[in-house]
Amino acid sequence: MKKERNDLVGGLVLVGLGVVFLIGRFFKFDGLPTALLILGGLALMFGVAGMVTRESGYFVPSGILGGIGLGIGLMSIPLSINNGDAEGALFLLGFAAGWVAIVGLTAVFSNRTQWWPIIPGGIMAIIGGSLLVGEVGISLLEGVGNYWPVILIVIGVYVIVEQFFGKGQKAG
Repeated sequence: MKKERNDLVGGLVLVGLGVVFLIGRFFKFDGLPTALLILGGLALMFGVAGMVTRESGYFVPSGILGGIGLGIGLMSIPLSINNGDAEGALFLLGFAAGWVAIVGLTAVFSNRTQWWPIIPGGIMAIIGGSLLVGEVGISLLEGVGNYWPVILIVIGVYVIVEQFFGKGQKAG
């Protein structure tokens, strides 16, 4: 029964993609609403497929496409922020929300929660938030960019110390 349901959903996803791309070949759509409609429609299609099959793999394209659509939508909001990086920051924050949504969707609708999307989503959120803040945030990003290897050194030293003196020591 599960295989038949997965095959049905896979077929429906292929038909949906084919329809979207076929319409795009014969009708010329321009502008933000069309981009949001296409990305949102594709995200919804993959999300519904994931909900029906309870397979976490469908939520990855759903979150990514939905996040890109949200980012594009946020970029179109007129802002009073006097910051040349505001549009890019808003796009990154929207895209990050899509990555984080993967975690929530898999937690609720699948048999296995996927935690790994927090990493790219978190990185994008930190960069987007820093760009939105402006000069202070950009200076912070530059500092992190210069000194991130220190984090690797600290983690490495911790692992070595644990191996020799901590719980990692084996009875022998």
